[in-house]
Amino acid sequence: MHIAEGFLPVGHAVGWTVVAAPFVVHGARAVVKEVRENPESTLLLGAAGAFTFVLSAIKLPSVTGSSSHPTGTGPGAILFRPPVMALLGTVVLLFQALLLAHGGLTTLGANAFAFAVVGPWVGYGACRLVRALGAGLLPAVFAGVALADLATYVTTSFQLALAFPDAESGLAGALLKFLGVFAVTQIPLAVGEGLLGILLFRALTANARPELERLGVLRPAPLAPDGGPA
Repeated sequence: MHIAEGFLPVGHAVGWTVVAAPFVVHGARAVVKEVRENPESTLLLGAAGAFTFVLSAIKLPSVTGSSSHPTGTGPGAILFRPPVMALLGTVVLLFQALLLAHGGLTTLGANAFAFAVVGPWVGYGACRLVRALGAGLLPAVFAGVALADLATYVTTSFQLALAFPDAESGLAGALLKFLGVFAVTQIPLAVGEGLLGILLFRALTANARPELERLGVLRPAPLAPDGGPA
């Protein structure tokens, strides 16, 4: 997920930056709109960004010298929709590149596209699909958070395979190799991240239900005959 500084060829680095830029600009507008219209969301927005920063900063060794990370973008995408996470995720990656040497500035566009664009959109879509099929919030959160993680690494694997195709089997062979390297640690990480998402949303449901209802994550609680909460 954190492609290292200088690892991509210049053309690829520039190309992914161009692809990611419109999503980040749109995300900045979405964040400004959310804060302007709902100032009370500022604290939860900050918490979503901090959760993503802390979780994605955890670095676990994988095979052949690479490493894997949780991503933490799924909860923010479910709460505020993917455009908001395009900005928050990119800011997280920028600070990690500058402060932790995770990723880099030349590879920021590629990392942002995988981490802050594809992952949140896949996670949000999975959550909505599971809920549309009749499941409750928590199973939908598990699916959304876990698939946001996996989609990020599938995209990163494609980016690396595109930049470094296998000499014999080309893009497809390289993609299978990169996916195989990440899968050893990333599949268990995605499951763990999905379970963590369930715990997080259980806590939010207990302590911030009005905010979840305003964001459309939860339906308003039915009223009792006396007009109070049922």
